[in-house]
Amino acid sequence: MNYNIDYLEQLEAEAIFILREVFEQFNNSCLLFSGGKDSIVLIRLAQKAFFPNKIPFKILHIDTGYNFGEVISFRDKIIDKLNLDLTIASVEDLINDPNINTNDFSDRNRLQIPVLLNVIQKEGFDAAIGGGRRDEEKVRAKERVFSHRDKNGRWNPESQRAELWNLYNGNKNDGEHFRVFPLSNWTEMDIWNYISNENLEIPSIYFSHKRNVITRDGILLAKSDFIEFKEEDVFEKDVRCRTVGDITTTGLWESKATTIEDIIAEISVSNVGERGKRADDKLSLNSMEDRKRKGYF
Repeated sequence: MNYNIDYLEQLEAEAIFILREVFEQFNNSCLLFSGGKDSIVLIRLAQKAFFPNKIPFKILHIDTGYNFGEVISFRDKIIDKLNLDLTIASVEDLINDPNINTNDFSDRNRLQIPVLLNVIQKEGFDAAIGGGRRDEEKVRAKERVFSHRDKNGRWNPESQRAELWNLYNGNKNDGEHFRVFPLSNWTEMDIWNYISNENLEIPSIYFSHKRNVITRDGILLAKSDFIEFKEEDVFEKDVRCRTVGDITTTGLWESKATTIEDIIAEISVSNVGERGKRADDKLSLNSMEDRKRKGYF
């Protein structure tokens, strides 16, 4: 497949510039790493941005406890291989805390919000770098690269700061912080072409594999101990993940793609976005915006 490599190099240079701006403007930053494809690309970009030195950011994973085992194993492998400083903030710990009321949250995906805000406050992070991209979802499309959060960790889309040219404003008051998205201008296709060019290792669930699944509201979900089901409802399919999240809400795609080249060919003809099978995005028309206003990634 023909692809404009110069364009990828431009995206890479922009992302590296943003990562260096974070290092320059903030005192205590973290990089969110789930083991998914976007955060894998972020890790590589951070390596390039600060080579030959070690990545200067702490690595943060918000763990729902409802994970794909392959992704957690991959996360730990990368952390060990690169000798990174990993902090894990656990939804399970929040649920088990008798002093915290979690009844206001409908599922573990939404419980990531207080977990993230708590660890940001506890660790004193003034910037959290994430792998969000504007092509993923309409709400992400209107968010700035340097996205300001108030003292309560909330995002107000009506009062975002202007970002002219490559000028990023990290000024903030005490107790506030920023979310930073170096991959904002990338697309899913850009991510996969970059992974291909850099020969990056990715979790096996991104490739087609046989898995026992169930159907919920037209979405294929992996059979797991975290979902109630009847054995007669379980069947086997050749599936893969296009996006990785909570195993109870991450929809699987029927696929025969066993190589990165197959994946690129597959998504080049797809007319459905990668989050089209995320059950957590279908709770309401404004599901993502509601979560982001409250402090979601």
